[in-house]
Amino acid sequence: MELLAPYRRRIDDLDDQIMELFSQRFEVIREVADLKSKHGIPAILKDRVDEVRERNADTGVEKGLDREFIRKLYTLIIDEACDLEDRLMDNK
Repeated sequence: MELLAPYRRRIDDLDDQIMELFSQRFEVIREVADLKSKHGIPAILKDRVDEVRERNADTGVEKGLDREFIRKLYTLIIDEACDLEDRLMDNK
């Protein structure tokens, strides 16, 4: 298992970076929810949801990742972002 240790450390470091980026992304979501609430903009904008998912699916393919995996991943991320926006906007 020592053979795998350096790879595991690299994966752990990458996971830490991913978590930091998720944290930053969801902080922006909080800001957007506040802005949407103040201006009467709905939490879910279907065109934007589709745009984000497909843009990232295209980027993933360019980087050698499976399109459907990226679509599923971004569906989860976007669903959580929309749920967060809904919760924040309902509390205003």
